[in-house]
Amino acid sequence: MAIKTGDKMPSATLMQMGPDGPQPVSTDDLFKGSKVALFAVPGAFTPTCSAKHLPGFKERADELRAKGVDKIACTSVNDVFVMDAWGKSQDAGDDIMMLADGNGDFAKAVGLQLDATGFGMGSRSQRYAMVVNDGVVEQVFVEDGGEFKVSSADYMLDHM
Repeated sequence: MAIKTGDKMPSATLMQMGPDGPQPVSTDDLFKGSKVALFAVPGAFTPTCSAKHLPGFKERADELRAKGVDKIACTSVNDVFVMDAWGKSQDAGDDIMMLADGNGDFAKAVGLQLDATGFGMGSRSQRYAMVVNDGVVEQVFVEDGGEFKVSSADYMLDHM
């Protein structure tokens, strides 16, 4: 069952590239005491994700912070090296945490996994965005298959 407004975020471990290499990021630590704008994409370097989704959150980062967001995080079922390279290619810098869900455990834990085997991509995450405040989902916006509307930074800002 997909996570919904009012649910507590599940415990999971994501990976982020640190100065000394890959570092684990506990979702408990990520969300504790913070308001987080989290968005998920089906794949790093894919067309919509690279042309619209990630750039939109990068461009609107200051506006999200002005609305009380402490952290902006992007997750995808890719390995930490791919997420790091994608973040660098998109100039995500310190604005967006690039979090790898290499085995898709987090996507499964929130009930938003996607079977993309028909496209040769295996198990992935659905495209979504959510606002998480101190570990509790305040808002969640899940896209219908193949769409990019409700998970954008613009949509999130309009509904905060």
